[in-house]
Amino acid sequence: MDPRDEQEFAAYFAAKRDSVRRTAYMLCGDWHRADDLAQTAFVALHRRWRKVRDREALDAYVRKTLVRAAIDESRRPWRRERQTEDGSDLPEPSAPGSSAAADPLGDRVATREDLLAGLRQVPSRQRAVLVLRYFDGLDVSGVAGVLGCSEGNVKSQTARGLAALRKALGTEVDAHG
Repeated sequence: MDPRDEQEFAAYFAAKRDSVRRTAYMLCGDWHRADDLAQTAFVALHRRWRKVRDREALDAYVRKTLVRAAIDESRRPWRRERQTEDGSDLPEPSAPGSSAAADPLGDRVATREDLLAGLRQVPSRQRAVLVLRYFDGLDVSGVAGVLGCSEGNVKSQTARGLAALRKALGTEVDAHG
């Protein structure tokens, strides 16, 4: 790759690194795996950088590569094993009656953690549809383009994914409530 292409790629990478990593995290629920998925997407883009004619399509290419890598990774046999969290990296709970217990930020963090835990229980393809639709803001046709399927498939995967997420969140809420 010539120096100009390298500079263009480096600028694109710097601008998109964090958003791609966040999307990867939403897809897999683990920051280490998210880093690996993001790296996979950027390496694939780097390999094809000179061949990409439409620079406006770079985001779509990275998103498609990222989602496919996440789905492929979830199909690997060692990923089917359930990981358990021992809680060793979690902060200590605040004492009852302390001001932190009534903190709205604490409520938002708890809600976010519940959502992420629920997403981890949704099958990978449905999770990808939910993340692309509701967190990346793509419409049905955009998601269909990324996943290489019909719009009807996206709609049905969305409905099934939302049902699975509701079920997971209902279980989570009951377990903590």
